[in-house]
Amino acid sequence: MDTYQKPEDKDLQALRDQANRLRILSIKATCASNSGHPTSCCSAAEVLSVLFFHTMKYEAADPGNANNDRFVMSKGHAAPILYAAWAEAGFLKESDLLNLRKIDCDLEGHPTPKLPFVDVATGSLGQGLGASCGIAYTGKYFDKASYRVYCLLGDGETSEGAVWEAMAFASHYNLDNLVAIIDVNRLGQSEAAPLQHQTDIYKKRCEAFGWNTYVVDGHDVAELCHALWQAAHVKGKPTAIVAKTFKGKGISGIENEDNWHGKPMPKDKMESIINEIQNQIQTNRKQCPKVPIADAPKISISNITMPSPPNYKLGDKVATRKAYGLALAKLGHANGRVIALDGDTKNSTFSEIFKKEHPDRYIECFIAEQNMVSVAMGCASRNRTVAFASTFAAFLSRAYDHIRMGAISQTNVNLCGSHCGVSIGEDGPSQMALEDLAMFRAIPTCTVFYPSDAVSTEHAVFIAANTPGVCFIRSSRPETAVLYSTDEKFEIGQAKVVRQSDSDRVTVIGAGITLHETLAAADELAKQGINIRVIDPFTIKPLDAATIVSNGKATGGHIITVEDHYKEGGIGEAVSAAVAGEPGFTVQSLSVSGVPRSGKPTELLEMFGISAKCIVEAVRSKFAN
Repeated sequence: MDTYQKPEDKDLQALRDQANRLRILSIKATCASNSGHPTSCCSAAEVLSVLFFHTMKYEAADPGNANNDRFVMSKGHAAPILYAAWAEAGFLKESDLLNLRKIDCDLEGHPTPKLPFVDVATGSLGQGLGASCGIAYTGKYFDKASYRVYCLLGDGETSEGAVWEAMAFASHYNLDNLVAIIDVNRLGQSEAAPLQHQTDIYKKRCEAFGWNTYVVDGHDVAELCHALWQAAHVKGKPTAIVAKTFKGKGISGIENEDNWHGKPMPKDKMESIINEIQNQIQTNRKQCPKVPIADAPKISISNITMPSPPNYKLGDKVATRKAYGLALAKLGHANGRVIALDGDTKNSTFSEIFKKEHPDRYIECFIAEQNMVSVAMGCASRNRTVAFASTFAAFLSRAYDHIRMGAISQTNVNLCGSHCGVSIGEDGPSQMALEDLAMFRAIPTCTVFYPSDAVSTEHAVFIAANTPGVCFIRSSRPETAVLYSTDEKFEIGQAKVVRQSDSDRVTVIGAGITLHETLAAADELAKQGINIRVIDPFTIKPLDAATIVSNGKATGGHIITVEDHYKEGGIGEAVSAAVAGEPGFTVQSLSVSGVPRSGKPTELLEMFGISAKCIVEAVRSKFAN
């Protein structure tokens, strides 16, 4: 092991001075915007100074460089000091900082990847460490590169369970290239954090989760330098640095005082506050960041194509959840940066097929869905991987805030939710996803795929791999017939008219299991002399409004939607919105009402009015008179 060489006194003083310049810049920026969190910035000033100008290796002129050390500001409300650090590094102009939080400036109240030095958006607390785990996992196991990952957390956010999901993940996978620094400044937003300054308890908790842990004075640059040097020499474990700090450090009358969270300094006191801090600066000397080791591989993840067409025959019975696993494994052969994550449901989502064929690119996240989504986001940052994460669709609801932040992060993460709807059967309502379409339709960057057979599922997987933003693929448990030939083409926002005639009296739209029920209903109705038009939307968002409207007009404006989902936010509401401006249209929605129960899939489809028999009755009743 190398022998530690303490930095020279002049270098330590330069770091102290840079910390105080970071304080001044943060105070000026938040005063200019008349909003922000200067006291939260001030507690982290020495940490940022030591990280950016002593420890981290990066190209200041090229923040997105694949070889750079990564920094994630999990306590996103301290964004102004992050911006100040990049100004000190020379990437931003100091004058830019005065545009903080303005409508035409990308220096927003919390960091987003509109800025090239931000990998993931933060601000909804408790999520930065999970994303950092994904970045560190990618660096250690996929890139096999030298870059290291540093995550700054606030003490208040350690009350979030997601933080400890991430702690368990990092320890399990021996992420010794990851350092989490907890800024223990004692004060939360409305009152003191529960542990206040009990750094010994933070240390015990981190160690209990398998982390190498140091407690330091977070305002002592020498201690920080030493702890970060030690962290770089620890093998097989991530490192936590518990840094005791004071909120508002350096500001007389405000340091360590309540009720200053999220408040800029009073304008009439700003000059005296800045002069007080300025008087502590002894030199204008600036430390420069170290150059990174250029060993991250060059990769390409664009224009991925399947190595062969789908290999199914019309009429084959295949569950779309299994078709997902087969397609993902196949995609893994097309590009070595395709990865899969799962939450201990791989034998149900069939991601286990990917694991078997590409074991080095599969990440088991166990029963921690929030962390799984954040890890996937971290893995996908800087376009280092094409990440697919899967679990029961119902369990993605607990990760919804992480998914929401994924949209703000401009992440290209693909999520597959299996076991949707009452058609899963006997497992009962806790396992049935009946809200997921509504959830994902509400995500602004999300493409929502709802394939109805194995062929369309395979197309959904490789289209998602090439589609920017969050993608959600809804897969089903029952085995259903293959409807499409292997040469069928699929596109986002393009529905399929799977049955039609010149005498169709109503357009019925189904997806997944209900498309098959609709086709069965069409067969029965045809025997009774009633023809219906059947549409498979393929993507629920964007919805192919043009096809729905044109076919709806051909059937007199009569539309029935059938879905294995609650009415709220589902296919029926999407279709109603699509035809809202069209005169003479009526939309009847058949959907799951009320909390379901255990039972056989056929019984449940019947009970909740979405079976073939119920569709027949709905069509007949529409024309009863």
